[in-house]
Amino acid sequence: MDMKYDFGMVGLGVMGRNFILNVSDNGFTAYGNDLDPEKVNALIEEGGDTSKVNASTDSKTFLEALSTPRKIMLLVPAGKIVDMVIESLLPNLDEGDLIIDGGNSFYTDTDRREAYLAKKGINFFGAGVSGGAKGARKGPSIMPGGNREAYQHVKPIFEAVAAKYQGEPCVAYLGPKSAGNYVKMVHNGIEYGLMQLTSEIYDILKKGADYNNDELHKTFDAWNKGRLQSFLVEITSEIFEQEDDLAEGRLVDQILDKAKQKGTGKWTSQNAMDLGIPVPSIDIAVSMREISALKDERIEADKLYDRPKVEKMDKSTMEKMAEESLYFSFIITYAQGLHQLADASKEYGYDLNIAEIAKIWRAGCIIRAGLLADISEAFEANPSLPNLLMSPTFVEKVQGTVDSTRELVAYGAKNGIPLPGLSNSLTYFDAYTSSRLPLNLIQAQRDYFGSHTYERLDREGIYHTEWEKE
Repeated sequence: MDMKYDFGMVGLGVMGRNFILNVSDNGFTAYGNDLDPEKVNALIEEGGDTSKVNASTDSKTFLEALSTPRKIMLLVPAGKIVDMVIESLLPNLDEGDLIIDGGNSFYTDTDRREAYLAKKGINFFGAGVSGGAKGARKGPSIMPGGNREAYQHVKPIFEAVAAKYQGEPCVAYLGPKSAGNYVKMVHNGIEYGLMQLTSEIYDILKKGADYNNDELHKTFDAWNKGRLQSFLVEITSEIFEQEDDLAEGRLVDQILDKAKQKGTGKWTSQNAMDLGIPVPSIDIAVSMREISALKDERIEADKLYDRPKVEKMDKSTMEKMAEESLYFSFIITYAQGLHQLADASKEYGYDLNIAEIAKIWRAGCIIRAGLLADISEAFEANPSLPNLLMSPTFVEKVQGTVDSTRELVAYGAKNGIPLPGLSNSLTYFDAYTSSRLPLNLIQAQRDYFGSHTYERLDREGIYHTEWEKE
């Protein structure tokens, strides 16, 4: 084959096909590979001009079509399939070629693959891609991590295809090893939290103030034009307008209340516990998806217990409280996720730039929001900021909204409306901003039953007491 293509893509599902077409739209030639001939043909047909976009089911033909060093992206399901694809490519790769895993792989898998391929002279990258199928086609947020020099080969392509925020591409080299996959994992954890919070606000507007779908649409649409401007608030407003094709009324009312998950939120939670970083707004979002899966048990349990009669609230009062509570809890969720990133950066040697990460999340990704511009500025002003709640800018934002959150959480508790995301966000805030917590009693208990020792307020050292009296 005389012509050589700039970029290769293995996996031509919706994400892979859209990403490769995006590459072609931005002036680079691209070649795809998939075992399914229908997907190969669909890409060739949609690409139109095979001198710009082409594809094959044959791995060797695919590799021969690429210019060197080859830049090959994988958009296949995380897990064993990634390893299988790598092994199928290896016999025909040359030293210096670059493989980029664009899926949601667990960060330790990325570290393992990078070390394995480095011994063979092959560069390996984990690059989180956020924005869904539309983002892949029109401009995603891309989070690459790996060898800095190897990134230079793909940098022009990634900067061209990425979403743009005020002209700046939403992609940046994040750090060595699995930095890219790790940042994408925490991005998804934050996403879980924001989605849970949005669903709770929807629930309380409906149950507490009888909002109908048109009112919900208008409310979320108005919020999206203000400080809550974000992709999730925007699509939420649109969801309430969608008519049902299969029945009367709006589609949202016919969707089963069982939320599925692919594991990235759970990974964020588990790893935060390993690091000793509290992320309760993310933890509870994962737990609520698990509770939602117990639909049959929930139906039976609902019959066994009385629920308070909901005291309806004035719409304007409710709307103000709901907007302030959602803004407050969005801030808290971002604060938790970024705290985890900062700690992981030290623990795993990523050397992450939190301000840079907030910048590349401003467009293209699922958690994009106006708030991220303020977050980026806060970390640019103080790169060693331990927590977003310590930023003077955010002190003002939080103090202006926390009282409404207290009222709304209390209202939910009194009326039997579960608000776990809001409650956990508020509790985290109250605990984090308390100079004295009752954990001294826990240390006393631990020392009592297990001689685990304790420290004192009034002097240095480690102490143990014989608590039991003979």
